[in-house]
Amino acid sequence: MIETERLLLRRPSRSDFDAVHRMRSDPDVVRFVGGKPLSREEAWQRLTRSAGNWALLGYGFFAVVEKASGDLVGEAGLMQAHRGLGEAFDPFPEAGWIFAREAQGRGYATEAMLAAHGWFAETVGAQRSVCIIAPENAASLRVAAKLGYTPFGSACYHDSTVTMLERGAG
Repeated sequence: MIETERLLLRRPSRSDFDAVHRMRSDPDVVRFVGGKPLSREEAWQRLTRSAGNWALLGYGFFAVVEKASGDLVGEAGLMQAHRGLGEAFDPFPEAGWIFAREAQGRGYATEAMLAAHGWFAETVGAQRSVCIIAPENAASLRVAAKLGYTPFGSACYHDSTVTMLERGAG
């Protein structure tokens, strides 16, 4: 478990399912991440994908819990998704974050990802990482810039254009 000033980051658990579904079925939350609210089945697949990254790789998305409330407010971390975006993207750890509507705009994504990157560098080793963000998602692009990500190209992913960003090992 990682503790920041306002957050706890821990491995996802089965008990997170309802909170993950609530978050990922909110149209405002997913408008830049696939654009479609997830069914319970799809939310379960997301949760098990995250758990699978942890089981296979020893890292993945953390469940992000707000210390003050004890509520799961997001998911953040680094994973492998094998999206088919090419050799400049797919072999590298992919950063990502998603937060419930009530947790957005509070700096949680930056706080969680700084902690996740620090943990990753200590545990797995510092290395290049990548992420994809919809070009119209200004808030996530700002978070990525604060984390040191810079654009290196664009791609079509699931019929949408995404900006590919990278962060060096340093």
